[in-house]
Amino acid sequence: MNRRAVLSGVVLASAGVIVAGSAGSAGAQVAGSTTIGVSVEELKAVAIGWSAKKKILGKAVYNEKNEKIGVVDDLIITPDKSVSYAIIGAGGFLGMGKHDVAIPVGQFKEDKGRIVLAGATKDALKAMPKFEYAK
Repeated sequence: MNRRAVLSGVVLASAGVIVAGSAGSAGAQVAGSTTIGVSVEELKAVAIGWSAKKKILGKAVYNEKNEKIGVVDDLIITPDKSVSYAIIGAGGFLGMGKHDVAIPVGQFKEDKGRIVLAGATKDALKAMPKFEYAK
């Protein structure tokens, strides 16, 4: 079965679930009037895109001297849906004493497949205010 047929089947099956799930309920939506997920055309773009999990998260961060200074632990998506900060884990051993900091994504560069934060050192990152998630 080719990729297009599989994708079409997934979209049709999803549409069937939506119609079946909304049948008989007050204010039911008209089949085909609401798109949940992505369209077949959007799915093509997703399939050729890249994955933050595979390409960024957990990857080492280096300075311009090729010294490892931390690891990308998270990406922060702001309310306007833009990736604005990377959370870098600096220092620590096996999670003990780790110091997370937020760095604007515009400060990173890619060099030969490596994530580079020019001018940074482990000590400079440890001296930054510690990032903590809102509770």
